Amino acid sequence: MTFYQELQLNAAGSKALIRITEDKKERKRHVLIYNFKVYLVVAFCFAAVTLFSLIFGNENSIAGVAILLALLVLRQADFGIQTTHGLLCIMGIFSILMTGPHLSNLVSPFSGFIINFICILTLMFLGCHNVIMSNHSTFVLSYLILQGYDVNGRSLALRTAGLFFGMILCMIVFYIKQKNRPHKRKFEDLFHEFDPRSLRNRWYFKLTVCVSTAMLLASLLGIPRVMWVGIACMSVCLPFQKDLEVRAKSRGIYNIAGCLIFLVIYTILPKSLHSMIGIIGGIGVGYSAKYPWQTVFNTFGALSNASGIFGAVGAVILRISTNAAAAVYTAVLGGLFDRTANRLFQAR
Repeated sequence: MTFYQELQLNAAGSKALIRITEDKKERKRHVLIYNFKVYLVVAFCFAAVTLFSLIFGNENSIAGVAILLALLVLRQADFGIQTTHGLLCIMGIFSILMTGPHLSNLVSPFSGFIINFICILTLMFLGCHNVIMSNHSTFVLSYLILQGYDVNGRSLALRTAGLFFGMILCMIVFYIKQKNRPHKRKFEDLFHEFDPRSLRNRWYFKLTVCVSTAMLLASLLGIPRVMWVGIACMSVCLPFQKDLEVRAKSRGIYNIAGCLIFLVIYTILPKSLHSMIGIIGGIGVGYSAKYPWQTVFNTFGALSNASGIFGAVGAVILRISTNAAAAVYTAVLGGLFDRTANRLFQAR
């Protein structure tokens, strides 16, 4: 395997390669490449988001994150249809990201619920036809973080321009990387194959219902950081209920672990270095091959931002409570949704 090929591996792939390599010299080479890749990705992400912020404003750095996440996914994953038709999916996804998050913040919680429901379901429909790829986690996550870090006025115009630029960039990268895919299915086949009785389409609705209703309840209760509730619901809502319940438990436990580790780091580091905690979390995610530890390190960036508003302890309490409540809510509502759907379709 060449140096470039090893750079393309994810954390799980790199760790597996290191584990199965018996030659000590070769294993050392794999370890060095793996470490280089982790820090290269973090450096690239930091530089890309910084450059985006310089052009489109610091308050729009989160839009740069959304675009970067989309690029990292689209260079490796497709939509299960012809590449040129996949470009239509990208256009649809970014059109939602440019309008839906801001629009949902302008209206009442109930109107926002309707907007969230339509937008999230459409993102699932356009971006997650191949469930194994888990594209939904990137696109729905982007929708939620853009909603959570909303802007107005000139900043909104710059964000829209930045997302439009990101859409063009993603389309170019996607076409270059995926143009040789031998898919025969077309964009319209996504509509022709839609069947609410299929497990995949039922999952679309289940995730959408769980996320949008949880955010509605959080809004009505006046809970800060509503996006944390939505992200937690999305993260644990897997297609099969047993997997969902396992993920919900894991989310709760490792989220607490991440919050406690964050508090230790926040206390030890001088205030001048608190801004580095998010980068530490990014490095940790790069080394994490499995969901539990990804959950731990993903808390760092979220808590680092929230600590400036709620204080470190307040942010930790809010993070633990919202994530635990969202995980339990998704497990309960997901099970109820599946039982209701089974009865409905059996009756037919």
